[in-house]
Amino acid sequence: MCVVKHSPAFLFLFMALKYSIIIPVFNRPDEVDELLASLVTQSFTDFEVVIVEDGSSIPCKDVADKYADRLQLQYHSKPNSGPGQSRNYGAERSKGEWLIVLDSDVVLPEGYLMAVDKALAEHPCDAFGGPDCAHSSFTDTQKAISYSMTSFFTTGGIRGGKKKLDKFYPRSFNMGIRRDVYMELHGFSKMRFGEDIDFSIRIIKGGHTTRLIPEAWVWHKRRTDLRKFFKQVYNSGIARINLYKRYPDSLKLVHLLPMVFTVGVISLILVSAAGRILMHYDDPHRWYWLCAAPWLPILLYSLLIIIDSGIHNRSLKIGFLSVAAAFTQLMGYGFGFIESWWKRCVRRKGEFNAFEENFYE
Repeated sequence: MCVVKHSPAFLFLFMALKYSIIIPVFNRPDEVDELLASLVTQSFTDFEVVIVEDGSSIPCKDVADKYADRLQLQYHSKPNSGPGQSRNYGAERSKGEWLIVLDSDVVLPEGYLMAVDKALAEHPCDAFGGPDCAHSSFTDTQKAISYSMTSFFTTGGIRGGKKKLDKFYPRSFNMGIRRDVYMELHGFSKMRFGEDIDFSIRIIKGGHTTRLIPEAWVWHKRRTDLRKFFKQVYNSGIARINLYKRYPDSLKLVHLLPMVFTVGVISLILVSAAGRILMHYDDPHRWYWLCAAPWLPILLYSLLIIIDSGIHNRSLKIGFLSVAAAFTQLMGYGFGFIESWWKRCVRRKGEFNAFEENFYE
């Protein structure tokens, strides 16, 4: 089903626009409502919105209808094929000179598009991305998850909005690309996870320029609980090995750290458990150090997270929640990375049949 909603300025519908904002959606009508509400407030108005409902059982058509008279809006509904293919579907039906891809769980400050337009005029490029942060209205768990995804002590700050020494790889939660470049590269691949990094790699390998626009930031809700967050980062770990199989030079030392962290934590716990067992069969004082010492680096790291996140968020509670979020993020990614390495590199399974259940859910 395809329903195109437009503003009263119908005579201008087929004229070229500066930006087309493409939003793939899967069962998230409430989030789409918040995102569209933030688009209404944009100070820069030369844009359209293209919503692609990706086989949702809880559609957002009623939400889109609410904004039909305030936004130049297209609403499309199609069978489920994943976010990458849904973005391509929207891109093919859009009219903008630039395509901006957003996740449905972001909210834009009113100066977002103005910041993008100003930055592109001053420093032209072929593709760009922007950072994300937590809004004051987010739950404490969402703020903790946002911290874990952007902090130096969890990701090295590679997603925190700072300029990088290496090439910048835009991510699809907040990503823009010139239409001609998008079409030249045939958009996103059929990868279920990591398709945005795959696209960014192809953009750079194609000789096109990318840049981070720090002023083009968004509020990003990410996941609402740690279980969903674990699944997200687990799939990111899977994606990293899939990307390595496609582009061997894309695997960097920083991508190995969550796996090292995961193996390290498990090893420390096993050593402590061994000490506990020995205490039952020998002098307890002799083996107490082996039981207790492995917990010291874990506790020190947790204390570091509590202090840093507590100061950053001005909340001791969020500081403690950030410990759970940090371990969920690092170990979830690590487990996905290890399992994917085993299936793809050791057992030599294909990209899709190695994780068929994950791919098609």
